[in-house]
Amino acid sequence: MPKLTVLPHPDFCPDGAVIEDAPEGVSVCRVLLDHDIEVEHACELSCACTTCHVVVREGFDSLDEASDTEEDMLDRAWGLEPTSRLSCQAKIGSEDLIVEIPRYTINHAKENH
Repeated sequence: MPKLTVLPHPDFCPDGAVIEDAPEGVSVCRVLLDHDIEVEHACELSCACTTCHVVVREGFDSLDEASDTEEDMLDRAWGLEPTSRLSCQAKIGSEDLIVEIPRYTINHAKENH
């Protein structure tokens, strides 16, 4: 099984994580949630928001192509990059992946008090 590496994120995964047994054909978001990385997913994995947006730093070409619906949703994502995907739609392929969870989403902004 491919390995899924998550780069450090101050809120969801401060030390980063390596998931050695990421099952092929399962969404990146589902794998993260199953390994207690509570990435935002406001629409419950239905491709109706952008809160589960990730940037795929390695292994992007092993993912299936994004649907038109996903592409339309991604246009609304904060911090969009050429290798951005909605983690609820990106299914683990046969290669190892390295993903970064963006610091902010359109639903989530930290303010210092």
